[in-house]
This record gives sequence, structure tokens and C-alpha cells, in this order.
Amino acid sequence: MYQVLYRKWRPQVFSDVYGQPHVTVTLRNELTSGRLAHAYLFTGSRGTGKTTCAKILAKAVNCLAPEDGNPCNKCENCIGIDNESILDVVEMDAASNNGVEDIRDLREEVRYTPATAKYRVLIIDEVHMLSNSAFNALLKTLEEPPEHVIFILATTEVHKLPATILSRCQRFDFKRISPHEISGRLTFVATQEGYALSPEAALLIARLADGGMRDALSLLDQCIGQFEGASSEIDEALVCRAAGIAGREHLFLISDAVISGDVSQLFEQIDSLHKGSKDMLRLTEELIEHFRSLMIYKSIERPESIVFLSSEECKRLDESAKQIKLEHILHAIDTLLLTVEKMSRSSNRRTELEMALLRIAKPELENSTAALARRIEALEKRGFSAAPLNRAQAAQQAGASPPVQRAPVVVPSAEKAAPIEQWNEILNKLKDSCMPLYSALKDSSGYRNEGFVFVDAPTTGLALLKQSNLKEYLRTAIKETLGTSQCNLGPYKTLAMQKEDSPISELERMASEAGIPLES
Repeated sequence: MYQVLYRKWRPQVFSDVYGQPHVTVTLRNELTSGRLAHAYLFTGSRGTGKTTCAKILAKAVNCLAPEDGNPCNKCENCIGIDNESILDVVEMDAASNNGVEDIRDLREEVRYTPATAKYRVLIIDEVHMLSNSAFNALLKTLEEPPEHVIFILATTEVHKLPATILSRCQRFDFKRISPHEISGRLTFVATQEGYALSPEAALLIARLADGGMRDALSLLDQCIGQFEGASSEIDEALVCRAAGIAGREHLFLISDAVISGDVSQLFEQIDSLHKGSKDMLRLTEELIEHFRSLMIYKSIERPESIVFLSSEECKRLDESAKQIKLEHILHAIDTLLLTVEKMSRSSNRRTELEMALLRIAKPELENSTAALARRIEALEKRGFSAAPLNRAQAAQQAGASPPVQRAPVVVPSAEKAAPIEQWNEILNKLKDSCMPLYSALKDSSGYRNEGFVFVDAPTTGLALLKQSNLKEYLRTAIKETLGTSQCNLGPYKTLAMQKEDSPISELERMASEAGIPLES
């Protein structure tokens, strides 16, 4: 029977595990020094090596001839664990065995000494699926297990584990494997299997795998299944067919049509992809990732360190980024993210995507702040009249609803605000949570006065802060660092912008920058 690639090429020693040196080196050191813990917790996203390392550890602690912390894979214990003839290593799936009775049976089992091996190793996969009563039953045994027992817990959702369980385990966090490491492994496996894999195809598979080696090998398996003997290699087009995704060329054509406002080209591309049986939800997610790449290229100096694409695609992204404003990109991402949510409730995903792209390409069709900003820009290019207008007239020309009278917002003076000494610490938190916003604000300063935080930043940084989803990253970092429960944000230099966000206030700002006077 054919053995799928992710099983055939599963690492058998710690040295073969890709992308997790902080885990494998520590485990090997513990094994060589004899400082074994009684309970381990492996956590991380799918396909990053948690179960693989658990099985290698189970063999290593019972190996009769270990080699520098690795199992020999030749002795009777290693072979017996591999073919599951040794019953001292038990692997339990908590997704289907999550009741208190299952854990009680496990507790009874660990009382007995190993029949063949040195240790009884209990691997509980997806441990977060256990019920509360099952966790309580596991707790005492996990705290003081017999000397011959080692627990290995694995989970993709560590936040669901009780603190009492976490405190009794030695925790290892498995990181997403980088695209370059995955593509290197894929090239090696494909060569060993007798297939040629182009670098572009390997990198595309790696990006689609989202940091998971198992997913990458599974997709490579699909590509091999579609491989035609007449072809010289597995190329990017074949990967797109196997994965059912739009090629990068389609994404560039769609984004170019959005930038130029070419609605005809937009609908033609969607129609062509739909006829080719492309999944519209998957296409929308690809477009979000594509506009994210444009956002990064527009925001930082060395985008190649974050966006992993071929040199030709990077060059094309750079050219596209020069033709579009950052506000336009953010508007596109916001609209597409909302479209993904709508698709889960819609029976016609194609129509949802077409409407979204139409709104992005034609901002006059909606009244959001981002759309209004782009409308002002278009009016300026067409020679918008500089004659004095009152607010209602200006709103009407821009296609917005008439202004609504609102109570003024009382904002403390920025001039009396004190500098925030921990501002660099706040920015460092952003570096982990939102790199584009960190890059835009890395040369900024922060000031504080009466519950308000004023940000003195370049124009790009202030533009990013107008996006509510990005603003929350900064607000969260400020709250965590300063220990405050309330945080109102505003620009340091333009206090008028601290009024409540609305299409009209944004219209006033854009008109002011364009030198267009407005009457009260």
C-alpha cells in the first residue's frame, strides 16, 4: 500500500526535525544529562512537529543504545515502538476520549510498571479537548506520577488548558516553520521521490502550508498525483491546479484593475476564475494576502524579510505599490475581510466578491471614511471647485450623507501633555503584534494627559491609526504597559482630528489639506 509522504518522511530523530531547534536541542540535552521531566507540554499550530517530537522522545527515553540524545531506531525497543508492538507507549486522542472515565482508566494503567521498556510514556494529543472533570481527574496523577511514567501533552489551543495543568508541565512552544525551510525540505523530498520541483512551486506550497510541514507534504502529494509524465517538473501552475487556487498572475490582474478602476477587467477575471471552478472564498483570502503584501511593501524599507515571494513577484509588487496609496490598500483589506464574514452566511459567494471589488474600485458607491478619502482625491484630480461651500454642499458633491449635528468632544490640551517615558516599550509590543504599524510608528513619540494619549508620528503612521482594527493594537500595548483601563488616542499636532470619527470630519480634513474652504 502507498504510504503518504508526511508519514513516509516523518523525522525519526531530533536532528531531522525542521524549524524547531529551541525544542530539539533542549530535549537532547535533557536526555544526555538524564534530567528528564515527568510531564511535557507541546503546543503550537498544526503540522509543526508536536506529535513527531513526542514519538521521538518516547523512543529516546526507552532506547537501548541512544546516540547523542537521539534514538538509534535499530534496537528492539525502538522497532517495537515504531510498529506499536510495545504497549508501554500509549497514544490517546483526547478529541474522541475526553471523558472522566477515560482518564480514570489511564490513571489505573500508569500504576503498573513497564512490561518491556524503561518508561511508560503516555501521549495525549489535542489535550485541550478534555472535559473539566477529566482535567480534574488527570491533575493529581500529573502532579505526582510514578517514577516510571512520563506524560507528553500536545495541543493546538494552549489557552484552553487550566492553569493548574500548565504549571505542572515543562512547556515547549512550536513555532510556524519558515517558508524557506519548508521549501528546502520539499525540494529534498521531491528529489528523493524522483520528481523535479521548481523553486517557485516549492515556495508557493510553503506559503500555502502556513508554517506547517505536514500540510506542505500533503500538498506535494497532491501535486505528484496530478503530475504528467510529459512535464519536466512540478511547476507553479500545477501547484495552483492541485490546490484549486488562483495563480499569482490573476491576483495581479485583479489588483491592477482595482487600482485603475477598470470594472470590466474585474468582472472578466472573476468570470474566468469562476468558470475554472475556483473557490470564491479561497480567492478572497488570497486577495487579502495579496493586498497585505502591498501594504507591507508600502510601509517598510525591507519588505522581502516578511513577504516570501520570487524575485520577479517582489519586483512586480514593488511596482504595484508605487501606483496605489496606503489608504486605498487598507480600504481594500477592510472590505475583503468583511466579505469573508458575509460569505459564511451567503449562498452566492461570487456575487459577494464582485460587490466587494466593485466597492473597492469605485469608492463613490459607499460612504465609509476610507471611501470618502479616496473620493476627495478623485475630485481634486478632476479640478474640484475651490469656491466656498458649506458643509451640506461639500458633502453632497462628495456623495456623502448630510452632516449630523453632534455635541462637541472635550479634549484636553496636547500642549500640557507629558512625554511617555515607556513609549519605546509600547512600540516593542507593537513589533510582536503588528509589524506594519510598528514600522510606521518607530520614529514617533507619545504624550499623555487626562486619559488621552497623543501620538506625534509621520503622516503614514497617523493614516494607519485611522483604521480601527490597527488602532486597537496600539491601544492594547498602551494599556498593558501603562496599566490603565482607558486610553483615548489622538494626534499630537492636530487636536481637531481628535473629534469623534465620522465621514464629515474626514471630509473637512481632506478639504483643508487640499486648500478648499468650507463655510460653517
